Formats: sequence, structure tokens, C-alpha cells
Amino acid sequence: MNRWIEMETKKIQRWILILTLAYVIGFGIYYIMAKNYEFMWYLVIMFIIIGLVIKLHSKFKFSTGLLAGASIWGLMHMAGGSLKFGGKALYSNMVIDFNIVEFAGTPIFKFDQLAHFYCYIVVTLILFYIFKDYLKRGRSKIGVSALLVLAAMGVGALNEILEFLPVLLLEETGVGDYYNTMWDIVFNTFGAIVAVIYLNFKKKI
Repeated sequence: MNRWIEMETKKIQRWILILTLAYVIGFGIYYIMAKNYEFMWYLVIMFIIIGLVIKLHSKFKFSTGLLAGASIWGLMHMAGGSLKFGGKALYSNMVIDFNIVEFAGTPIFKFDQLAHFYCYIVVTLILFYIFKDYLKRGRSKIGVSALLVLAAMGVGALNEILEFLPVLLLEETGVGDYYNTMWDIVFNTFGAIVAVIYLNFKKKI
């Protein structure tokens, strides 16, 4: 029975990988045809991320749900810069308009911020899978929670550096201004905190 479950799990995970590669390649063709050089760069990063997740999964055995969650984020990211609604890229569309632009510097709550929030829930859960085998029994829950949030924030900082490179190299990008960058970091952190709350609620930490 366990053998059958393992085989079925691997089959589902294989399909998640196939579907992920399919939409990345599909969006890649679109970006090339549209000469969207910014998202061509993100396309390269997506293939690196896929390769990294495959490598990490072989060692840390992520759950099927987590792999599906990571794939959903990838789809959100690829679609965000290409699909248009109301004449604007999906990333720029409002999910909920909290109407605090006067002091926040950028509209809240956009699809871009939703994607960052969701992404860093996934990132934090991945980090937990990586760290959990190295953590001693009787560890401090507060300490582990803080470690996970700070580690996720570090990944977020790397993400912002990678987004900064097109700004340096291309004449025009959709990256946004300082406020946009800071709100990205804020929503990354919110996502990490929500993931840690979930892990504590499930008594994983």
C-alpha cells in the first residue's frame, strides 16, 4: 500500500513539473515574440529556480502540496507581466483598493503585492523543510520562527537585487519605484510571518 502511495505521489509530482515547464516555455515564447527583455530575464531566473527546487526536493522531499504551491506562484509571476486587464498588466491591477496611496506612495493592494505575499508563504515553508533536519530537539519555537522569517527576508532581498539588474541594464522596466520595492519587502515579510504562524499552529515547530 505504501509503495502504491509513493508511486502515485511521484506521478503527481512529475505532472506538476511538466505543467510548470509547459507554462514557463509558453510564456517564454510570448516574451520573445513581444521582445519583453525584462521578463526574458525573469524567464532565465524561473528555469534556475525550477532546477534548484528539483535539486532540493531530491534531498529534502517536499510535499506535493508545497510543490504545487510553488508552481502556482510561478504561474502568477509569469502571468503578472504579460496578461492585461483594463489596459494594464495583471501585476498593476488592484485586488482590493485600500485607498491609502496618499501616504503609502503606491496603490495597495495590487496583484503584485498578492504575488509577493503568497510567494513568501511558499518560500518560508520550503526553508522549513530545509532547516528542520538540522534543528535540535527542545529548540526555541520563537528562535526558529524568527530564523525562518529572517531567512525568508534574506531570500526576498536577493529577489529585489535580481529585479534591480534589469533597471540597470534596460532603458525601461516595470519594476517600479522605491515605494514599490519597499512594499514588496513588506508583503514578503507578511507572507513569511503567516507561514510561521501556520507552522506553529500545526505544531511543526
